[in-house]
Amino acid sequence: MRNTARWATVLGLTAAAVCAPLSGVALAAQGDAPSALYAPSALVLTVGHGDSTATVTPERAVTLTCAPGPSGTHPAAASACADLNHVSGDFDALTMREGVFCTQQYDPVLVTVDGVWQGQRVSYERVFPNACVMNAHGSSVFAF
Repeated sequence: MRNTARWATVLGLTAAAVCAPLSGVALAAQGDAPSALYAPSALVLTVGHGDSTATVTPERAVTLTCAPGPSGTHPAAASACADLNHVSGDFDALTMREGVFCTQQYDPVLVTVDGVWQGQRVSYERVFPNACVMNAHGSSVFAF
């Protein structure tokens, strides 16, 4: 009998610990509640030298989260999110900045992006002729 009482106490305390924070949400003032839900935007960007995903080993990888706010391991998360928001998450719409001059040396760089943008699945890859051209596209999105 004592073992049953002990289990009942443990289960009751566990339920209280799990449910107590949830009950606080129900009691929160209307001003504390978020005004709207947001669609997630979280991406993993990789870069490697080569021209095929089958043969390229990623040399660097960063995470970029843009919703609810800019974060992640991307060195310029806020700027990258602003650039992506400007083109509605269309990576093909990221164009080369004006006034940037790159050599015509061919040293291919492959960029891949996988994740979710505003709740929609994203899978993108692009081969740039060299790192200079890659860094000039989308100002800060591919600069990592």
